[in-house]
Amino acid sequence: MPAVDKLLLEEALQDSPQTRSLLSVFEEDAGTLTEYTNQLLQAMQRVYGAQNEMCLATQQLSKQLLAYEKQHFALGKGDEEVISTLHYFSKVVDELNILHSELAKQLADTMVLPIIQFREKDLTEVSTLKDLFGLASNEHDVSMAKYSRLPKRKENEKLKAEVAKEVANARRKQHLSSLQYYCALNALQYRKRVAMMEPMLGYTRGQINFFKKGAEMFSKRMDSFLSSVSDMVQSIQGELDAEAEKMRISQQDLIAVNESVYTPDSDVTSPAINRNLIQKAGYLNLRNKTGLVTTTWERLYFFTQGGNLMCQPRGAVAGGLIQDLDNCSVMAVDCEDRRYCFQITTPTGKVGITLQAESKKEYEEWICAINNISRQIYLSDDPEAAAIKLNQTALQAVTPITSLGKKHEVQNPSQTVKNMENDKIIPSELAGFQDSTQLIAPGTPIQFDIVLPAMEFLDQNRGGRRANPFGESEDSIKDEEEDLLLQQMFVVRFLGSMAVQSDKTSKVIYEAMRQVLAARAIHNIFRMTESHLMVTSKNLRLIDPQTQVTRASFDLTTVTQFAAHQENRRLIGFVIHLSDTLGEESMSAYVFESNTEGEKICYAISLGKEMIEAQKDPEALAQLMKSVPLTNDGKFMLLNDMSEEDGTMHGGEESEA
Repeated sequence: MPAVDKLLLEEALQDSPQTRSLLSVFEEDAGTLTEYTNQLLQAMQRVYGAQNEMCLATQQLSKQLLAYEKQHFALGKGDEEVISTLHYFSKVVDELNILHSELAKQLADTMVLPIIQFREKDLTEVSTLKDLFGLASNEHDVSMAKYSRLPKRKENEKLKAEVAKEVANARRKQHLSSLQYYCALNALQYRKRVAMMEPMLGYTRGQINFFKKGAEMFSKRMDSFLSSVSDMVQSIQGELDAEAEKMRISQQDLIAVNESVYTPDSDVTSPAINRNLIQKAGYLNLRNKTGLVTTTWERLYFFTQGGNLMCQPRGAVAGGLIQDLDNCSVMAVDCEDRRYCFQITTPTGKVGITLQAESKKEYEEWICAINNISRQIYLSDDPEAAAIKLNQTALQAVTPITSLGKKHEVQNPSQTVKNMENDKIIPSELAGFQDSTQLIAPGTPIQFDIVLPAMEFLDQNRGGRRANPFGESEDSIKDEEEDLLLQQMFVVRFLGSMAVQSDKTSKVIYEAMRQVLAARAIHNIFRMTESHLMVTSKNLRLIDPQTQVTRASFDLTTVTQFAAHQENRRLIGFVIHLSDTLGEESMSAYVFESNTEGEKICYAISLGKEMIEAQKDPEALAQLMKSVPLTNDGKFMLLNDMSEEDGTMHGGEESEA
C-alpha cells in the first residue's frame, strides 16, 4: 500500500498558515469522502431493500403455490399431479427463501452496517472536532486581541496576569483541540480505505455463500481472492492501530510541555533574545488606518524571505510582499497605548508600516532581524558573523521613542441610569420559554445589513440632494423634530436581525444576540456599518452619519421588547412587532453594538414610551417633566451619548468587530 499523508502534530501549537493550508487539504478530502459515503450508502440500501423484497416475494410465492389445491376449480379433474408438483416447487422456494433471508441478514450486518458506522462514527467525529477546533481557534483569537490591547502607560499587573492566564487557557484549549482534530484526520486516511472495502467484502461474501448453498457454483479461486482481500484489510487495520498508538504517545508528549509555551510574554523580565537573526517568522498585529484619526489592528502571519518582509493571512495559499527591507530603518514607537510596537521606514524617509509583537522577546528579535536584513548581510558569505557586528546597532534600535501626539483622555462624569426594564418594559420570565426553539425557529435566516448604503439614496440628477426614502420632505422632518420632547443620539453598529417567534420575554433578545454573533464568527463577517440611532418620543431612527439620511425608522409603539446584554453592556437589542393589512403579525429582533452602555439606550427608549403614554394625560406629562431634567429649550436631558466614548461623532466609517 502507498504511504498515507499525515498532518504533523508538532506544528499544531504554532498554527502557521502553512499548517492551516495543509489542514484545508485534509478537510476538503474529508468533505469529498462524506459526500461519496452518503451516495454509496444510498446505493447499498437500495440493494438491501431489493433483497428484502426478494425474501417477501419468495415467501408469498411459496404460499401461493400451496394455495393451488385449495382453489375450487369447476374443472378440477386431474389436478393431483399438478398439486404434488407445486408442493415440491413450494419446498424449493421455501429453501430459497431461507437462503434469501440469510443473504438479507448478512447484507445488513456486513455491508450496510459498516458503512453506517463509518459515517456516524468516523465522519461525524471529524465534523465535530472541526467545529470544536474552530471555536477554540476563535476563542484564542479573541483572547489574543484582548491581550494585545493591554495598556502600557497604565500597566496593571493583576489585569495583565489575568489576561495572560486567559490567553494561556485559550491557547492550551486550541492546542488540545487541534491535536485531537489532526489525529482524527490522520486516522481517517487509513480508515477510509478500510471503510470502502469492508462493505463490498461483506456483500461479495454474502452473495458467494448464497450461491454456494444454492448451487455450489463458486470455485476455490474466489475464496482465495476473498482471503487475500481479508488479509489486506487486517494489514491496514494493524497499521492503523500502530499509528494510533504512535499518535497517542506523541500527543501526550506534546501536551506535557512547560506552561511558558502557552503564556505570552512569560519571560518579560529576562527573555533569551537572539540578536543575530537573519530570518524571522511569526504572528504580528498590523496597524491599518481606516480614517483620519481612526485605526484598526489585524493579526497576520509575517515572515522574511531574502530582503523582503512577506505577509500571509490565515488560510491563504502563499504570502505576498508587504515591505522591501533593503536599506530600511526600524525603531520602536509608542502607538495608541499599545506595547511592543515598532515601525519600519523606507530609505527615502517615508513611514512604512507599524507592527506590534505579542511579547518583549518577539518584539526585540523582530527589530534585530529587520535591522540585520536591511543591511543586506544575508548576501554575505557568513551572515551570522556579520549580524554579530551589528548587535550594537540593534540594541539602539529597540530603545523606545516618545510619541509627539499623545491623545488626551477625557473623563466624563458617570450618570445614574434609571432601569425601567424590571418593573415596566420587560415582563416576568415565563417558564415555558426555556427552550430556544420556542423563541427563534431553527434555521431562521439572519440579515447582516439592515439597509442599502446611504449613497444610493442620493439623487445624482439634482446635485446630490437627499431624497427621503419614506416620502417625507426635509422641512417636514425638521418641523416634526422640533416638536418632539425627546431627542437622544447614540452611535451604533448594526450586527444583524432575524425573525422571532415571541416577544414575551427578554430571553428572545439574548438568544438573537447569541445566534447573530455565532453566525458572524462562523461566516467570518467582521465589518459593520456605523449609524446614528436617534431615540425620540415618537420613534427610533437610524441615520447615516455622512448624508444624514434616515436609513430606517421604527415607531416606539411597535417596540415590544428591548434589553442590553447581561455581560457585554455594549450590546443592545429590541423586538419590533408589526401587523400588515391582512392581519398577519411578524416579529423581528434587531441587534446593535453601541459606543455607550446599552442600558442608556434602554433608558431612553423606556422614557420615550413613557412620554407616549403621558401625552394622553397632561397631568401625567407634567409630573414626568418634573422628574426628568430638561434642557433650555424644554426638551428632556438624558445621559451623555456618543461623546462619552470618542469625544465626537465620526460619521460613515466602516468599523471592524
